[in-house]
Amino acid sequence: MNQKKNSLNRLKTKQLTLGYDNKPIVVDLNVAIATGKITVLVGANGCGKSTLLRGLARLLKPRGGMVYLDGKAIYKLSTKTVAKRLGMLPQTPVAPEGLTVRDLVAQGRYPHQNWLQQWSAEDERMVEEALTITAMKELSSRSLDSLSGGQRQRAWIAMTLAQDTDILLLDEPTTYLDLSHQVDLLDLLHELNENKGKTIAMVLHDLNLACRYADHLIAIKQGRIYAEGAPEQIMTVNMVQDVFNLDCQIVPDPIAGTPMCIPIGRKLKSFSSLNK
Repeated sequence: MNQKKNSLNRLKTKQLTLGYDNKPIVVDLNVAIATGKITVLVGANGCGKSTLLRGLARLLKPRGGMVYLDGKAIYKLSTKTVAKRLGMLPQTPVAPEGLTVRDLVAQGRYPHQNWLQQWSAEDERMVEEALTITAMKELSSRSLDSLSGGQRQRAWIAMTLAQDTDILLLDEPTTYLDLSHQVDLLDLLHELNENKGKTIAMVLHDLNLACRYADHLIAIKQGRIYAEGAPEQIMTVNMVQDVFNLDCQIVPDPIAGTPMCIPIGRKLKSFSSLNK
């Protein structure tokens, strides 16, 4: 069954509060990641997007409330159980020095192994597939330390894909990628969603790419949900002004037909006033 038709939200929160030290970042948040769809989180720097994603992935323990995965409190599930259902690419992942690309990608298969079943033909197939679809196969024997920032990012994405989970959480996955590779990656995620029913939640800074690829858009302001829904409903002049403190115009994307944000900075305001 195509998961897009499944109304059950497998990953959600109830009155979730998250923070660092004595500072709360996300407070009493109720959010559901739509199963079988692509959800994109947008908001200004420091608003709580990455913090929320870390909480959803069980990388940050709640100060209040709970995260639920398949109807169960995520902290009551074993680490391996969570890792088989949910893959997470953090904003700044760190790997041991000297690790090769293939070794990194192979780490994505560890949740599927145990004492009785070590490395298998399926593990090898998933690693090869992940390297191929991220265009990293020719670099598989290279050390991560020797790669450019964009190449390292693609290697980490390959590891996440090799994990082969139904749910993918990606924190700014287009970081370090040039425009061509940004679009390639987002196309890949769209295909995984369409063809394999993957549930995807990610943080993106580019509002226009967010609108192109999101089924569901969540705008966050100061740790709370400002608005959520289809991009056509959420991407408004008022939302951009309130959430990003930025004047803009919203027009239809001439290619995709989705909302396109045209920012108006001080330069354009000055130019406009001179031509009045």
